[in-house]
Amino acid sequence: MMKVVSAIKRVPEDWKQRFQNRFEDIEFQFCHGIEEAEEPLKQADVFVTYGEDLTPERIQTAENLKWIMVLSAGMDKMPFEKIEEKGILVTNVRGIHAQPMAEYAISMLLQVSRQAKTLIEQEKNHEWSRQPVMTEISGQTMILLGTGAISQEVARLAKAFRMKTIGVSKSGNPKEFFDETYLVDDLSEVIGEVGFIVAALPSTEETRYLLKREHFEKMSDKAIFLNMGRGDLVSSDVILEAVRDGLIAHAVLDVFETEPLPEKHPLWDEERVTVTPHVSGISPQYMGRGLEIFEENLNVWMSGQGEYRNKINLKRGY
Repeated sequence: MMKVVSAIKRVPEDWKQRFQNRFEDIEFQFCHGIEEAEEPLKQADVFVTYGEDLTPERIQTAENLKWIMVLSAGMDKMPFEKIEEKGILVTNVRGIHAQPMAEYAISMLLQVSRQAKTLIEQEKNHEWSRQPVMTEISGQTMILLGTGAISQEVARLAKAFRMKTIGVSKSGNPKEFFDETYLVDDLSEVIGEVGFIVAALPSTEETRYLLKREHFEKMSDKAIFLNMGRGDLVSSDVILEAVRDGLIAHAVLDVFETEPLPEKHPLWDEERVTVTPHVSGISPQYMGRGLEIFEENLNVWMSGQGEYRNKINLKRGY
């Protein structure tokens, strides 16, 4: 009998029962974290994980392992070399973050434009002041780094504000909800004089430290930069310099090179930086959406028919 081992903590009981009822020929073992899953993993055919708990050693000892289902979109901590060596299929839940992350992006851009931080501080101090300068996001131009599901949803919502949307990606291919799309190589040419730059890129060899000071020098000094992809897209020092030197108006950061962001890090106290603790993708619907993708792929696995959703290219890591 095929064995599925999960290291996902707090899988809802109704989902456990659903899997056991629908796949009677599979033995499911739901563990509370990798420590509990360590031994069962050695006999597992399928392993369900968030991806951060796998090591080359664990892959090596999992002699029957044929498929890893990652209930996350970020794959940067996966031991791909060992996984590829053993010919293991990897799928993830790419796309389920689109809705919450798009809502986060729009809310943060509005927060900065409508001076929400200042107004909340005034409220705390019982200060009646109409001095904060308000701006609008309507009718402005937004560049999105990455044109995947998350960026497409951000672009779709931006259309409610009559914004021009420009996508930048490795392929440069046209995508729905983008008025224009360009190659990453063209970024320096299109990044100037836009109101918003929103990054939702994964961490790969091509994206690590892609953005440099020279890019911020070409941005408008009124631009708002938002990063909710991965923290190694740009150095924290570069962002600090860009804000302090007036190259951009504000930076919204949900991801960082080191997480948690150290308590003494200067980003915390920078007035024109908004720091959030990697929460852009959080949603009460997250688990259900991820398990639906797993169930869909499990049907493909058992029937031998159809295409796996979100099959990962092991060489690229996404």
